[in-house]
Amino acid sequence: MTAAHRVLVTYFPASQASLDAAYAGSLAKIPDGRAKRQGVAFGERAAGHLIALREDDGRFAPVEFTAAPAPGVWRPTPPAHQPFIDPWLAVLRPLLLTSPAQFRPGGPPALSSARYARDVNEVKTMGAKTGSARTAQQTATALFFGGNLAAQFQAAFRDHTARHHLDIADTARLFAAANASATDAVVTAWDAKLHYGFWRPITAIQLADTDGNPATDADPQWQPLLVTPPHPDYLSGHTTVAGAVTRTLTGILGTTHLDLNVPSEITGTTRHYDEADQLNEDMINARVWAGIHFRTSDVVGCRTGSRIGAWALTHYFRPLRSAGFHAVPPSRPNCPRETAS
Repeated sequence: MTAAHRVLVTYFPASQASLDAAYAGSLAKIPDGRAKRQGVAFGERAAGHLIALREDDGRFAPVEFTAAPAPGVWRPTPPAHQPFIDPWLAVLRPLLLTSPAQFRPGGPPALSSARYARDVNEVKTMGAKTGSARTAQQTATALFFGGNLAAQFQAAFRDHTARHHLDIADTARLFAAANASATDAVVTAWDAKLHYGFWRPITAIQLADTDGNPATDADPQWQPLLVTPPHPDYLSGHTTVAGAVTRTLTGILGTTHLDLNVPSEITGTTRHYDEADQLNEDMINARVWAGIHFRTSDVVGCRTGSRIGAWALTHYFRPLRSAGFHAVPPSRPNCPRETAS
């Protein structure tokens, strides 16, 4: 508690008043005495060590996307035409990995390829704001994962640890493992976004007459279901994070049975996911059906995230005690095969 308070106040000084009040309220519930004093002192030391470790880690570094607009190259998208948001994430020192580019995948499909044409035509049909071939359930899935993924996962983790009565140590390890993997998944995705700078579906479809691929046709009026975020397509941040989180959780829990209740502030609903691959399949489809990512970006993102999760398990985290001392991370793939909707 003390460590968390110190870290939060350091990085979010504008929120110090509310953080101080919450910390004081929590601290007041613990009886005064030697154990309390030692706990506070240890928390302060732990926080100080962590803050020192993260000095000069690339946070808010002056990174810019400088590639000139050309076929296949990202450029700001409607309606706001915002510049590339938070490009410094591409150079942030990871928490677990050795570098942001450690798991950088190969590039997106060539504009002349059949695979690229399939990607464009699928999202053009399934991700359109109007006149789409989506079913009502597919639209609901796109909207469900259209908000803050970090908030969705934190709520799901809290619910899971409470329902399964994990003690404070196992709860802390689960949160640490999942969130460290998620953080490095964001860094990895942004590294690929900055490195490849691949254009978004809205640009690709509206300018399809410039891609040199006879299997794509331009629609200058095409719009996606959801507003396109201001950064390149490849890799998909949502699917990379989901791939990392689900792979880490299956290892920590020693089973593919996640038993996660994931809420959505966009739809006001909650979905239950028994298996990791079920969640990843919905996430991949959701970004296509929302009209903001190509399927290749989503599938490769999931697989890359899964590699990050496997690295975290191999180098940093063993299964929870409740999963059994000899439990091993499941070998079953968490990411579905690349299939069109």
